[in-house]
Amino acid sequence: MELRVQDGRAVLAGRDDAGEREVDPHTLPLGAGLADALHEWAKVADAVTRADPPSDGAANALVTRRGRQLAGRLAADMGTPVEYTDPVTGELVVVDVPSVEAADEEPEVDDGAEAEAPEPQEETPWGTGLTVSFIVAAVVTFTVYTLSVGLGETSQWLALLANVLVVGGITPSVWLARKVPVWRWVAYGVVAGVLAAWSSLLLTTLL
Repeated sequence: MELRVQDGRAVLAGRDDAGEREVDPHTLPLGAGLADALHEWAKVADAVTRADPPSDGAANALVTRRGRQLAGRLAADMGTPVEYTDPVTGELVVVDVPSVEAADEEPEVDDGAEAEAPEPQEETPWGTGLTVSFIVAAVVTFTVYTLSVGLGETSQWLALLANVLVVGGITPSVWLARKVPVWRWVAYGVVAGVLAAWSSLLLTTLL
């Protein structure tokens, strides 16, 4: 079986009694995603070989390396050696079926990218964040309470309407800011301030 690149697509060629035949990888029982990976590689290889000016050596080496990897996976899935025609150099290489020991080894990283260590997560600034939330909560509590009491002296319904309008207006912004690293503390403070103001107004009404 031979792996080729033709017009930006991967083609598998083989011989039988009727002569040489070419098939699309999608028509074979290959592993998950292998056929798509072959066509993706073929598309990149075609673009690299057609580039004007010619692509640099790094791009060519990447295409060659990726092709060898996919040829190895193909040989493992089909259980037969695969002849790999390098689309960059035209070299024909026979890739044997990987041994059991090789199959158990940790796979190489695709596209030549080195495995990156996960970045350490930044610690949550509880001290600074809660301070900001407390200050915002105090300002919002005072503002909402003062506004409600002032309007309540004129009309309870007017005070209620003002609260609905104020809270309804800031709710979308608070909802969007709840996951933003800095603004989430402000959002927490706004919510706490509104709840504190309403609790104070409720107690004032009951007493």
